[in-house]
Amino acid sequence: MCGICGVVTAGIPPRREVLADMVATMHHRGPEASGLLIDRAAALGHARLAIIDAVGGAQPLSNEDRTLWLSFNGEIFNYVELAEQLRALGHRFATASDSEVIVHAWEQWGPGCLTRFNGQWAFALWDTRSERLVLARDRVGICPLFYARLADRLVFASQVAALFADPQVPRALDPDGLDQVFSYWSTVAPATVFRGIDQLPPAHYAVLQAGELNVVRYWTDRFPPAGSEPGQDLTENAALLRERLVQASRLRFQRADVPVGAYLSGGIDSSVIAAVLAGYTQAPLSTFSLRFEDADFDESRHQHEMVERLGTEHHEIVVRTRQIAEIFPQVVQQAETVLLRAAPAPLLLLSELVHQKGFKVVVTGEGADEVLGGYDIYREARVRQFWARDPDSAMRSRAAELLYPWMARGPGAAPPFARGFFAMNLDGADPALSHRPRWESTAALKYLLTTPWRRAAPGPADPARLADALPAGSGGWDALARAQWLEMTTVLPGYILSSQGDRMLMANSVEGRFPFLDPDVVSFANALPARHKLFGLDEKHLLKLAFADLVPPSILHRAKQPYRSPDATSFFPDRGEPDWIGEVSSPSALRKTGVFEPAAVKGLFDKCRAARGRRLGNTDNMRVLGVLSTQLLCHGLLASTRRPRPSGQSPMSVITLTPKESPHD
Repeated sequence: MCGICGVVTAGIPPRREVLADMVATMHHRGPEASGLLIDRAAALGHARLAIIDAVGGAQPLSNEDRTLWLSFNGEIFNYVELAEQLRALGHRFATASDSEVIVHAWEQWGPGCLTRFNGQWAFALWDTRSERLVLARDRVGICPLFYARLADRLVFASQVAALFADPQVPRALDPDGLDQVFSYWSTVAPATVFRGIDQLPPAHYAVLQAGELNVVRYWTDRFPPAGSEPGQDLTENAALLRERLVQASRLRFQRADVPVGAYLSGGIDSSVIAAVLAGYTQAPLSTFSLRFEDADFDESRHQHEMVERLGTEHHEIVVRTRQIAEIFPQVVQQAETVLLRAAPAPLLLLSELVHQKGFKVVVTGEGADEVLGGYDIYREARVRQFWARDPDSAMRSRAAELLYPWMARGPGAAPPFARGFFAMNLDGADPALSHRPRWESTAALKYLLTTPWRRAAPGPADPARLADALPAGSGGWDALARAQWLEMTTVLPGYILSSQGDRMLMANSVEGRFPFLDPDVVSFANALPARHKLFGLDEKHLLKLAFADLVPPSILHRAKQPYRSPDATSFFPDRGEPDWIGEVSSPSALRKTGVFEPAAVKGLFDKCRAARGRRLGNTDNMRVLGVLSTQLLCHGLLASTRRPRPSGQSPMSVITLTPKESPHD
């Protein structure tokens, strides 16, 4: 992974110093080399983390006649096969990099090349002949890409901070973007939390020519109508899933010219990936794990069980609860968005450990819950669907106890709070039935907002906007498929792959790779019968069947425990709060920002301090994180006028196209 940026102007030569500042801002994304391309009306910048062809893959790079130039962040894992096809069609390659495949593939197939790529990417292509810019992003949104349209130019970059190197890019929060976070847990592309800054949505490309920007979708998550799924045999599908996941894992482990490690959380997903890498590749495997001093969050017993089973070279870090608060300002600076969870913080520490051990790449289990039906939100929706058929039935209300046995309170119906949760939004025809309880619960955060901010949002973030965006024909999908689509549109790209993924990895110059998000795996999983993914209330049923011989039953059948970390308790310890908390949450700091009511925040924080040592409810946890992260954004990223260049900046190569190479001169 790398950092890319650029400027396209209305015929005015781009300012080289602005591009240099943009690249320098992303030094952590590409600490090994940097480069600029300067043309008459455009400039591309690149900060390189060398993974494939370290010698020959410097960027920006071009085709043979230097008319098409590329700045690329990511990996094309099937580049070897594509290069063979392109050579057979007459294309000549100057490097052995996956990056150059993009240039020739675009020349040969145009936008059609995007569906041929198996990888993760955000790239920019500048065509000097037509003075046309193409931006593109991978199918699921692993690699970020932001842009801002100004009066006479478009600027783009892998990170928002790089856009701010241009003094004309506004530095302000966007009410609609903030409203989306306080509903969906993240913004939904193209929205961001910043006014005037958009992100290219996953599975889209954009073309800028003659001042006109057109954004086009090139791929859509699709599911077959319920009951018409092509494969109905459970055993056969388990074998097919295994075949695809083994191939996806091997591809991501072996296509690199540097050592590759694996994250091992102790859950099913990372255990499957580690077991595949250990069993189906020849190279020794190094694994990396998070541990917590708080036993409620620690999964080391399961991690060590897999390490002993596989014989990996294992590395781990123990996260102290206090550390989370200490590094949270750095987390927000890297995430560049409002956060409702502290979970990215330990992952920042873990990627630091990976970097210290000399690894640039890790393979992880992200994506399994989304594509194979692993989240509690899917199981909860199934309980509510069952309940909706007869809402007054005491027996049906007991279905909640099948999902969460701790709800049982002896004979009779589920406890009142369970009825309040599972009995809400029981419209069986609602395409967003699975997510409405989460969205409505999260929206409770908005009571902290000042009146002007509540009124400024053009929404509110109406869930109908997402429900209406479901693809044509989705009414015939199984309810699980609709829930998966919503999750893969909101939380997966907006939070899991961004705030917890790319941002925390690349802060320490580490690339993440995700076999469960391989396009062949995703397409296969989407076509599965729902019952193969969620069998009754057994999540990821097919995955467990497919890898029962590689992962021990103690992990395959352990109770679902999503990755999480201490939240509000990290910021209000028994003694010694970090100084920054008081600085950003004081009444004067809150009034300066103008987003939150000081009295409401004081009441919330007083409640947290009074509860020192005790767990808070989910809503209060999100409120605390939402306030602190928003204030940190406003007092940090949005307040600074210029980011200093980091020490140790690599020398920058500069390519300036001559008038002969710029045909319009």
